[in-house]
Amino acid sequence: MRIIFMGTPEFSVPVLDALVDAGHEIAAVYCQPPRRAGRGKKERLTPVHARADALGLEIRHLVSLRSEEAVAAFAALQADVAVVVAYGLILPQAILDAPDHGCLNIHASLLPRWRGAAPIHRAILAGDPETGVCIMQMEAGLDTGPVLLRETTAIGPTETTGALRDRLSDMGARLIVQALNQIDTLVPDPQPVAGVTYAEKIDKSEARIDWTQDAAVVDRQIRGLSPFPGAWTELGGERLKLLQSHVADAQGDAGTALDDRFTIACGTGAVTILKAQRAGKAAQDAETFLRGIAIPAGARFGE
Repeated sequence: MRIIFMGTPEFSVPVLDALVDAGHEIAAVYCQPPRRAGRGKKERLTPVHARADALGLEIRHLVSLRSEEAVAAFAALQADVAVVVAYGLILPQAILDAPDHGCLNIHASLLPRWRGAAPIHRAILAGDPETGVCIMQMEAGLDTGPVLLRETTAIGPTETTGALRDRLSDMGARLIVQALNQIDTLVPDPQPVAGVTYAEKIDKSEARIDWTQDAAVVDRQIRGLSPFPGAWTELGGERLKLLQSHVADAQGDAGTALDDRFTIACGTGAVTILKAQRAGKAAQDAETFLRGIAIPAGARFGE
């Protein structure tokens, strides 16, 4: 098929690769423009831009798709379908209608649960036992379109947003190839009204750990905000990011280290930290981390 691909972050790259490997023709790649980042504020290509460039594909990075010129240029590609995955711009109706088969979105949740910007984070933060990927026929509403294909997967007890994101990206890549192979026979399944939830964008204010909360809540916060923005706490005036954990069968004063192996008491129960990061340093597994900073039993976090 002749495809317009629309995506921006690392999550989208395996999908682009899968479409190319399946033999589809990529008419153009739409992604977000390069942004200045780092200490030197140099322009940095988005992951999709970099991969499309390496593949020798036409790249377009508009700041809006609402102008007549943008719509005309999109329609002129005469695509069979557009595949959209974490693109970052709202698509106006004229864009949605331009390809013969419309626009298909790869969404990382079991719709109608977790429509919106941060479905993977929110699924872990909420303690969902499972999530998945939906291939959705796009319409004007926010993730409201009918579902063409879906696949479910369990969320692991120590799985972080980063790890789950990678799994769902590969799942989405496989599922979209399947959907395109069956495009003429798939029956759109309208989303039910019941069960709708919205995955609001993650705010950095959600990242500070409150050790008086239940251990299950703290554990989900640590895993759900890893790797970004990273749940954090303080120890001796130093800010630490805690990036992976599991609930521990222990009890003590909230925010207190219960041993020298990174087990910290919560309001109820405790968590054992599996991965952490000091400011300006790389993330490390707990064993390596504790070689560089001693955390004896009785140490107080959050102070």
